[in-house]
Amino acid sequence: MLIAGAVCGACLAWSYALAVKSPTVGSWLQYNTLYVLILVALGITSVVIFTPVTTIAELLKSNEPPRALIARALPVTAVFTMVSATLLSALYRPGWGGAGAILTTTFVIVLFLGMNISILGLVVVPKSSLWVIAQVLILTVTLAVVYVATMACVCRSAFRHARAA
Repeated sequence: MLIAGAVCGACLAWSYALAVKSPTVGSWLQYNTLYVLILVALGITSVVIFTPVTTIAELLKSNEPPRALIARALPVTAVFTMVSATLLSALYRPGWGGAGAILTTTFVIVLFLGMNISILGLVVVPKSSLWVIAQVLILTVTLAVVYVATMACVCRSAFRHARAA
């Protein structure tokens, strides 16, 4: 997970640098929030599109990655990733290089953080197990908040310098 976090973080910083013309702490927060919302939207899309084929108890009992479910969700996940990157590119209008960076970042984030989210609609989650979904959401948001806050502090002088230029 450490490597996944580092790769996702590097992609976010890289695509932000290419997509945002006037970097500020506020735009940094907004940019990262949009990626968290993409993950939430991926989960909602999965629940709306798919019919459950297994239970959360079976998934937890197997103690294996849900490869078959991920493969089943992959076409929707791929289309969702492309649509999300297109929408972000339309919002930021970064040019071809920035659009490529946004696509790469969206792909990496969905690959490393979104694959388990993309299968939510294929899993029956009884009310007694909703805590598992809550834990995934809390973990995702916590990772994003810590990363965004840390980078905002580290890059504070760069944000100030960019505003002054």
